[in-house]
Amino acid sequence: MFSLIPTAYAAGEGISVTLKPYIIGELFGVPITATLLTTWLTMALLIVGAVVVRHRLALVPGKLQSVAEMIVGGVFDYMSDVLESRAMAMKYFGVVMTIFIFVLALNWVGLLPGVTSIGFNHEGHFTPLLYPAATDLNITLAFAIIAFLTIEIAGFATLGFFKYAHKFINFSSPLAFITGLIELISELARLISFSFRLFGNIFAGKTLLVVIMFFIPYVVPVPLIAFEVFVGFIQAFIFAILTLFFIKLAAAEHQH
Repeated sequence: MFSLIPTAYAAGEGISVTLKPYIIGELFGVPITATLLTTWLTMALLIVGAVVVRHRLALVPGKLQSVAEMIVGGVFDYMSDVLESRAMAMKYFGVVMTIFIFVLALNWVGLLPGVTSIGFNHEGHFTPLLYPAATDLNITLAFAIIAFLTIEIAGFATLGFFKYAHKFINFSSPLAFITGLIELISELARLISFSFRLFGNIFAGKTLLVVIMFFIPYVVPVPLIAFEVFVGFIQAFIFAILTLFFIKLAAAEHQH
């Protein structure tokens, strides 16, 4: 995992780039990293938020509930139009919406004050307790695997096992075999594209913020943080919308 943090405040060594995760402890022999702790914190915040919202639901919605219902209803209608089926939209709405909300929350929690700056010194090096989760390739790869499995399950569930597998394994002609092989490779490549796109954008943004805050603190980072809030939203949207479109492609009939 790549990570970057200004250690000058702790050790006077300037900006340090490391090629290993920030391990803050172990649980039953499993290393606990700062990015994993940030993920757990984000999950806790989302669960608490969901419980609070659930208990505040009313038959006569207020302004906030009306806006939330409009957004949820709009997203569902959009998915129904893309998938051309309200039944399919109902099946995959939860996954796509959860990916968007979770990735968005991870990106925005990573910008909160204290993230990357609160930690402890260990053997002369500063170790943060919290670090932006999407800067850990393991986290983004986990999201990519979930999206990949959802896409493949959608294909098998809609077309059937043999019909969907026929997209990738086709011996009817040499050209069909090569085309299927290319499609299989492109299907597996989504794991890399999904994970590295999110990782690269968030890591690059965090790196820029750290460098700017180290050399020109207080004023200049403010517009950059606002820009990173927007980038965090865009990356969550792209991850979710690509998952939706690939579900559509997986469920489509194969055209020779």
